[in-house]
Amino acid sequence: MAKRTAGRAGQGSWIVGLPGLLFLVVLVAAPLVVIVIYSFLSRAKLGVGVKWVFSLQPYIDLVYFESLSGDRALDATYIQIFGNSLLFAAITALCCLLLSIPIALWIATRPPGRRTLLIFLVTIPFWTSLLIRTYAFVIILNDNGPINAALMAIGLRDEPLGMLYTPFATIVGLVYAFLPFMILPIYASAERFDFRLAEAAYDLGAGKWTVLRRVVLPAVRPGIIAGMLLVFIPALGSFLAPELLGGGKTSMIANVIAAQFGASRNWPFGAALSVMVLIITLVILLLFALAARRVSRSSGGSAIEGLL
Repeated sequence: MAKRTAGRAGQGSWIVGLPGLLFLVVLVAAPLVVIVIYSFLSRAKLGVGVKWVFSLQPYIDLVYFESLSGDRALDATYIQIFGNSLLFAAITALCCLLLSIPIALWIATRPPGRRTLLIFLVTIPFWTSLLIRTYAFVIILNDNGPINAALMAIGLRDEPLGMLYTPFATIVGLVYAFLPFMILPIYASAERFDFRLAEAAYDLGAGKWTVLRRVVLPAVRPGIIAGMLLVFIPALGSFLAPELLGGGKTSMIANVIAAQFGASRNWPFGAALSVMVLIITLVILLLFALAARRVSRSSGGSAIEGLL
């Protein structure tokens, strides 16, 4: 009877999960398959759609430039754009990490009732469209914005500081957009941490930085890894911040892909760029998964024992 009940329960779980599985197949897997197929097709003569002829030209165009005479030369433009995207995503993740650790730890040490209010305040930006919030920074960072007005009012600047349409503005927009995604997982780990371990480390003679480095950070490391993943990958494919705050001067891969599907009308090449982003994302996910596995294996030891 127990075996029959277990079998029926297993069958029921498949039926319950079927809608979610169909959702993943139809709305996630199928578009990815279409993009991969399009990346191996030819560009239509009129520049609209694709020509159903197999071609590796979209991937060749990633590293080679072909002149009108048919000569090919190595072109590192798109490799540099991928590098810029990875660099901006890494800077964004690092800035979010440095800002989120003290915020998350501070929230985790507040009384339980106040924690709920503080987490509520962290999630308030999600109530507003990202487009509207990004446009708000266009106003804040422009030459006539409140920052430049304040700098000139107190005499620190005689002329406006050019912040808008720069890489700095792009980083500011990315950090602002993804900061909550770093705070929340770190807070989730810090909330489960027993801060009496930190007090015990103080009693053993450890300093503040030693306690933070050897006791607290190892305990919240799973939240740090999750936060880095939640920030780095979306930042890698971000479109609004480099487009609106960077003014198109900050080249990131999402903007190039949008241009290929839009103004350039080179769908196979845009699909090839998208496939490369997908491959990079899968590699990053694999690295984060390996790091998370190492953390789970090493978390069995006591953090206080490492101080002795």
